[in-house]
Amino acid sequence: MNLKKVSHNPLVSKALSMPTYPSNCLEFAKPFSSSVTDSPDYLQSAKVPLNILLVGAGLGGLATAIALTQSGHKVTVYERTPVLGEVGAGIQIPSNSTRILFKLGLKSYLAPYVAEPESISFRRWQSGEVIGNTKLVPDFTQNFSAPYYVIHRAHFHTALYQKVQDMGIEIKLGANVESYDPVAGSITLADGITHTGDLVIAADGIKSVARTVVLGGVDVTFQKPGFAAYRATVDVERMRKDPDVSWVLEKPGLNIWIGDSRHVMTYTIKAGKAFNMVLSHPDATDPSTWDPSKAVEDMKAEFEGWDPVLTKVIDMVENTLKWPLTSGLTLDKWVSNKLVILGDAAHAMLPYMSQGAAMAVEDGLALSRSLSKIGNKEQLAEALSVFEKVRIKRAGQMQEASLLNSHLWHFADGPLQEARDSAMAPEVLGIAFSHSPNQWSDPATQMWCYGYDTEKAIDEAWEKSHF
Repeated sequence: MNLKKVSHNPLVSKALSMPTYPSNCLEFAKPFSSSVTDSPDYLQSAKVPLNILLVGAGLGGLATAIALTQSGHKVTVYERTPVLGEVGAGIQIPSNSTRILFKLGLKSYLAPYVAEPESISFRRWQSGEVIGNTKLVPDFTQNFSAPYYVIHRAHFHTALYQKVQDMGIEIKLGANVESYDPVAGSITLADGITHTGDLVIAADGIKSVARTVVLGGVDVTFQKPGFAAYRATVDVERMRKDPDVSWVLEKPGLNIWIGDSRHVMTYTIKAGKAFNMVLSHPDATDPSTWDPSKAVEDMKAEFEGWDPVLTKVIDMVENTLKWPLTSGLTLDKWVSNKLVILGDAAHAMLPYMSQGAAMAVEDGLALSRSLSKIGNKEQLAEALSVFEKVRIKRAGQMQEASLLNSHLWHFADGPLQEARDSAMAPEVLGIAFSHSPNQWSDPATQMWCYGYDTEKAIDEAWEKSHF
């Protein structure tokens, strides 16, 4: 940061240069900075436009296609499904992701679909008493220059797809990629046709074919922490008619009931028209043995005896899907020659930080930024190496944070639970605090997670690689 506008005294300007140690002491002076920053809808232009083949048109794939195209690359997306769409229910778009999406020009595309919760409240499993609280509005917008959204997963995908269409990015549907050649930079489809580019990006999900290629023919074994989650939605109009539960809808917010080995996360989606629920519980059984016809009954049994308000909402659930929860290991390699993996293919994680899709969005911007640094195609390997190093560290730490929440939220009643709840009490009472077991509120975790500057991290890594 260069703050020459603050004072004509060169000593003052030098003193107000951004410190090399972690600090936010100069946040107040950002408006006075004379440095040129990227404006919304603008990414650093590529000096060497590339022909890029991108496999996978999920959330991460489309976000990456948008970022690369805005930088000046030609991107063709290959998607195996004949009809584009997303399954699932609610998904969170935290501020570190929203800030990037706005930069990519998606603000107006998201606007019809998003809801903005005012806070995140942790509640005691048995009574619903608030034991932890993170204020999102206006705090996150002010501190991290972007709001914290929730949205239906299908609507998030729709917004990205509309932007892709408006940009003229080509998507080939029904294009099932059967093999990759990382040396040639090519993919071969099920119909036998081979396509070649300067770079192949695989955003092909947790069951990635490309990951095995990158790892030399041996795929990773995913961690199974022994949890599963029911996902369901409830009609908000039905909730409003019941005075016992209608108060939950009075203010938009996330509520998380936490207890022994279980938790329930809730928030409204579809611009406030549906109430989304994710109910996590212990289950290490084989998903092939699950009986969908008994899912609602089994779900209710898992949370019997919990807060009467919560169980009354659970009783309103008519249909639910049950998902096994898995977490990928931190890989030591994302790149093989002209092939790179990103998103869930590279860093699948537990949903307990609500950062899975956000990490894929960061991946797309980081790759775009790194590729913009090269002056010729011979530097492609360096750009991919810088990207790989930065993103492995960032995504690996987020996997760690997500796993930690799976422990912090699930204490049985006892001394450790009481100590955790006492440590969160100041944020409920509005008293200043320096640390919290609530990672959304903990100041250090909060700044690391939501204040992360993806492009700056790439820039710094390039500087280090040259010096």
